[in-house]
Amino acid sequence: MQIFGVDIGGSGIKGAPVDLDRGDLAHERCKVLTPHPATPDGVADGVKQVVDHFGWTGPVGLTFPGVVTGGATVRTAANVDKSWIDTDARALFSGRLGGLPVTVVNDADAAGVAEMEFGAGRDRRGPVILLTFGTGIGSAVFVDGTLLPNTELGHLELNGHDAEKHASSKAKEDHGLSWEQWAHRVQKYLAHVEMLFSPELFIIGGGVSRKAHKFLHLIEGIKAEIVPAQLQNNAGIVGAAMRAAQHA
Repeated sequence: MQIFGVDIGGSGIKGAPVDLDRGDLAHERCKVLTPHPATPDGVADGVKQVVDHFGWTGPVGLTFPGVVTGGATVRTAANVDKSWIDTDARALFSGRLGGLPVTVVNDADAAGVAEMEFGAGRDRRGPVILLTFGTGIGSAVFVDGTLLPNTELGHLELNGHDAEKHASSKAKEDHGLSWEQWAHRVQKYLAHVEMLFSPELFIIGGGVSRKAHKFLHLIEGIKAEIVPAQLQNNAGIVGAAMRAAQHA
């Protein structure tokens, strides 16, 4: 079974048909740059471009980098334009895609669902936290495989600021940090999250998961196991398609 998944991020919009039996992309993904400012209309145009690239005419699952309630309404917009707040994203995207059935889910929640089903969290019980490091820091919290949605742990306070302003991969780029310097920041953030939630496993996702060998070994003093996301930066696409299949 194939369903289309789209992952909307602060820097890029990427998508592809997903083979839900394998938990992997059925075709090489298409990616366009996220417009700046990332307004609802601008992002919807980007989504349409990605979906039209494949001539897709079935259900579409989309991630959004913020809190999404009721499968439709955007409540936060930390890394996109503030005009997203209170937008009915499902109606917006469905209208732009010619009435195709659309499901919208928080981006980190989608990545987490995919990793728990097909990746690093498969068959893991107890508390598991996936953290995506990109433009911001997204989070997905699971207990015995059940998701607590819209946790947004990237906005925990660290050094007087949102943690994602200090420890995201964008912060690494913006401040010209070495892998060692950035790993130290990530370590402080993980220690803070661990103190609050005591997970048994941290899954590190986002684009930086492809380079886990450059920094994971530098993180010390964390009791929980720390592993990179197996689906890497495709986890959001796969998770979005999984959610859309549930509503198809």
